[in-house]
Amino acid sequence: MVISLVNVKGGVGKTTTAVNLGAGFAGSGLRVLLVDLDPQGSASYSLGVDTDQADFSSVDLLVGEQPISDVIVGTGVEGLDLIPGSMKLAGADLALARKMHPEQRLKRALKPLRRRYDFILVDCPPGLSILTVNGLVAADFYILPVVPHDLDMEAMNHFFMGLETLGRSVRGLPDLLGVLLTMVDHRTSVTDAVVEAIRRALGREVFQTEIPINVRLAEAPGYGISIYGYEGWSSGAKAYSQLGGEVIRRLRKKGAI
Repeated sequence: MVISLVNVKGGVGKTTTAVNLGAGFAGSGLRVLLVDLDPQGSASYSLGVDTDQADFSSVDLLVGEQPISDVIVGTGVEGLDLIPGSMKLAGADLALARKMHPEQRLKRALKPLRRRYDFILVDCPPGLSILTVNGLVAADFYILPVVPHDLDMEAMNHFFMGLETLGRSVRGLPDLLGVLLTMVDHRTSVTDAVVEAIRRALGREVFQTEIPINVRLAEAPGYGISIYGYEGWSSGAKAYSQLGGEVIRRLRKKGAI
């Protein structure tokens, strides 16, 4: 099962969700691969992997012919593997433009791994560049993290409009698994109002699980470990455990697993 984390806006919790959802699945005994498509390599950094020291990265799958077994590295989490990101991804658009069916490159590269892993999570960069399109085309479903602020609601609407436009020219786009509310702070009435507006507009498309604003979630990447390795009792860890269960239930309801 391939799930991509996407949004046109940065800073909404895509990487935090990819890392901690993956670590939570791995902690439950599942086999998980995390693919870092962000030139900043934030997911790699969050798991203690120095992208400058890695021999290969996800760019070698997209624009090169490197065997995928050479690109996968281990992490500090048992059961969780990683394909690192790289600053070289920043120039991947031009290189991919010269390839046949450039939006299919990641999908083809991941195909042999579907039987090896229970979940493949793809952390996409902000926007709808060819990198994110690769992440979408490779996926069975996508999760859209959204911070409940007015500007983020606008970005969410732009994403849906952009995806609709993209669907006219690109085949094989995935279904929405759910909108995930992140960095939720119910101490403010503004947050409550925006959360209510999102849930009213999208109904069951929104996960019941909310990821609270939590300092431990912000601190963990600096130590190169997931929230479970940092403070597994924190509200952030509990929320991601709850999200993992809800993801499984949604996939079962859709008949995907």
